Amino acid sequence: MSLVYDYSNPTAIHFGKGQIASIVKHLSKDNKILVVYGGGSIKNNGVYDEVKSALEGFNWIEFSGVEANPSYETLSKAVVLVKEQKVDFILAVGGGSVIDGSKYIAAASLYDGDGWDFLSGTATIEKALPLGAILTLPATGSESNTNAVVSKKSTNEKRFFASPFVSPLFAVLDPSVMSTLSDRQLANGLVDAFVHTCEQYLTCPNTSLLHDGYAETILRGLAKLASTWDNRKDAVWEENLMLLANQALNGFIGSGVAQDWATHMIGHELTAFYGVDHAQSLAVVQPQLLRVMIEQKSEKLAQMGENVFGIKNDNEAVIVAIENMYHSVGVTTNLNDYETVDNKVIENIIPSLEAHGMTAIGENQNITLDICEKILKMAMK
Repeated sequence: MSLVYDYSNPTAIHFGKGQIASIVKHLSKDNKILVVYGGGSIKNNGVYDEVKSALEGFNWIEFSGVEANPSYETLSKAVVLVKEQKVDFILAVGGGSVIDGSKYIAAASLYDGDGWDFLSGTATIEKALPLGAILTLPATGSESNTNAVVSKKSTNEKRFFASPFVSPLFAVLDPSVMSTLSDRQLANGLVDAFVHTCEQYLTCPNTSLLHDGYAETILRGLAKLASTWDNRKDAVWEENLMLLANQALNGFIGSGVAQDWATHMIGHELTAFYGVDHAQSLAVVQPQLLRVMIEQKSEKLAQMGENVFGIKNDNEAVIVAIENMYHSVGVTTNLNDYETVDNKVIENIIPSLEAHGMTAIGENQNITLDICEKILKMAMK
């Protein structure tokens, strides 16, 4: 396939230790800033104090409590606060969930209707408050892309939106803040970044040596980190995960090439219904999706096998290598290993996929509801 694409990434990246102080380059003393964060871990790892120091002399307030899967219900409270306090800049301090939630706040605060309209697809974002991000948990790449995912607890929905209006103006990536992250958080970040790359790579053969080579470099890097999991508290290991996760979904490797995202669409439903971590949902869905679609994806699986894992002429072995990599960092590929999962998975997930219009997904729009059901049954080994 010939490449045709438009690409822009306006986010300024400040990478390295001590870079939180750089945020003042992008802020004005005239701004009314809302600092958005999650459960308060930033107050235990020194990040909050660094932000507070950087914002000395600025006009700012804070909003905490954004969940690991940011909820419409919680974010709506922040939208009310923004409007009441006439906030004009959003500063997200956290992982992908906090940043995604902040994108929602930025857009919904300048919208007269219900911000969920952006998630349901009944409205398009036409403007948003400017925002910046201080990343504390590498995984989603949300710190420098246009995407966001928000959940609605009342209806067990997890939906996504994308808009150039919510691209962060800047992002601080300081790997030293990762030192207090749990093994679960690190593993989730690694798996999430790996699947993000696969969604843009394990599709159709293309003519771009750069796009494929770039994606394979990210995949090899993540596989290397998995194989050196015992070094996960080393500064160099942390630095590489933060770099790789950022590049996995900053928009470039998917520009002009076929993209899949079926694993994500199914995974979102599992998270919405059963509270399975986002990356955990991807790890149970992806291997079985690859098995079901092995013929369609045969050329890219073979290419990945040779260029990433050093496996030749055995696509099932490539899928097993992916599973083993997830297992090596403590992430299961069996949906039944999660206690919240019941015997109504098919009954819950398939109608929800249909209700959300996910009836023909994947790079060729040929992953139907019947195929999704087959994938889910295989994931419940």
